[in-house]
Parts: sequence; structure tokens; C-alpha cells
Amino acid sequence: QVQLVESGGGLVQPGGSLRLSCTASGSILRIYAMAWYRQAPGKQRELVALITSSGSTNYADSVKGRFTISRDNAKNTVYLQMNSLKPEDTAVYYCNGDIQPTARVVRLDYWGQGTQVTVSP
Repeated sequence: QVQLVESGGGLVQPGGSLRLSCTASGSILRIYAMAWYRQAPGKQRELVALITSSGSTNYADSVKGRFTISRDNAKNTVYLQMNSLKPEDTAVYYCNGDIQPTARVVRLDYWGQGTQVTVSP
């Protein structure tokens, strides 16, 4: 069974920084792309940043130049460094992984439980 566990959320003032981490554990044969999504109250979940297994990245326009996604394949961990945070970045942030658990199981999308990020004076 594959689990994704996020950490690093919290309350920060505008202009501040936070670093989110997400570690995948359990039966894992291979991790393909990993990503961070967020969902603000009353809004749909949206892609924030994605990183492929080879390290290519993609960002939402709203976070380009402020957020950086990275991964440590040896630790099955993905990070999201968030700088110059704005109140509109307030949301629950979810980790997502495209993971193949075993050779006999097809690759599936797995989600973490979410971590709250609040940007407020």
C-alpha cells in the first residue's frame, strides 16, 4: 500500500516563505511524476507545480518565479519551496504521485491528506 505524507504547512505573513515536503512510502516500484495541487475554499483543486522523474518542471502562471518544486528520488520525497507568499496562496496543498507499486500493478495516482497553508498579516 502506497502512502503520501505531507508536512511543512502553517501560518505565514505575506512576503514570507514556507517549504512543503511530501514523502511516499510503502510498496513502490517506481515513481513517475510528482506534483503539488492546492484547493482554496469554494474553488476547484488546481495544479501548482509538477516535476517529472527526469527533473523537468512545470508551474502554474500564478506561482512562476516564486515557487520551486524539487525531488529527492533516493528519499521518494518531493518539495515545494514557496517564497514571496501572498494571501491568495492560502489553500490546502495536496501532494500527488504517479506511482507504480509493483510490477504486477499498473501505475496509479496517489494523493496525500493535504496540509494547510495560510498567508495572513
